[in-house]
Amino acid sequence: MKITIGVSMPPQNGDMPQLRKAWEEADRMGADSIYTFDHFFTLVFHENPSFEETHGKSFEATSIQAAMAVTTKRAEISCLVHCTAYRNPNLMADIARTIDHLSGGRFVLGIGSGWFKLDFDEYGYEFGTVASRLKQLEKDLETIKERWTKLNPPPLRRIPILIGGGGEKMTLRITAKHADIWHSFGDIETMKRKSDILDEWCAKVGRDPKEIVRSTSIGMMRGGKVDPEPFVKAGFSHFVVHARGPDWDLAGLKEALAWRDSVQ
Repeated sequence: MKITIGVSMPPQNGDMPQLRKAWEEADRMGADSIYTFDHFFTLVFHENPSFEETHGKSFEATSIQAAMAVTTKRAEISCLVHCTAYRNPNLMADIARTIDHLSGGRFVLGIGSGWFKLDFDEYGYEFGTVASRLKQLEKDLETIKERWTKLNPPPLRRIPILIGGGGEKMTLRITAKHADIWHSFGDIETMKRKSDILDEWCAKVGRDPKEIVRSTSIGMMRGGKVDPEPFVKAGFSHFVVHARGPDWDLAGLKEALAWRDSVQ
């Protein structure tokens, strides 16, 4: 099983020159994938954040990926993950196809149902419910894949689809049907259980579970609290470290790449 390493660089809390320098350096270092994320407002993980906290510096995700596509050479370019509600699915298919061409066939469509209510409210999207958002995701994935067959020129390859999320009744069923990569995070017991449930959904929809790469976040490797090796034993092969603004420090990526190279 081939181990691959990605780095997520949320385009928030910093300036573009530093962010661009970081993704170009990640590509030179040998990252297998470079990710942005899809939020219009800065994320703050505590109750009742202030206006200043949520309205910090932030850039738009599809534009970031187009820039990454033309300023990198080897890494796959993706997002953890696009919210399907934020863009018409036919347009999202066209954006994906265009970035695929800009990158020379290195684009991966990372997509999910969304969850950050401020994004929805401020930009005028209907928040709905978890169930309604997931139903829309499934519908939009069908539209996106159909649009890819109609575009001229077509994508340079069959664009892989990454689905983010861990919901066992809907998200993992949609993943089994549509995804090439599944990304979620949690402790090893939780992730093993969810991976087994994904296998069960694959059996129900007639999909070989080996076709779906299992991906998870590992923070700062052994310097933090996550040891990737139990996840490898559980069938996970893609691991994502996170670098955040304003500096997008790549120390965690360096450690992760050294580990990747030591186990190959």
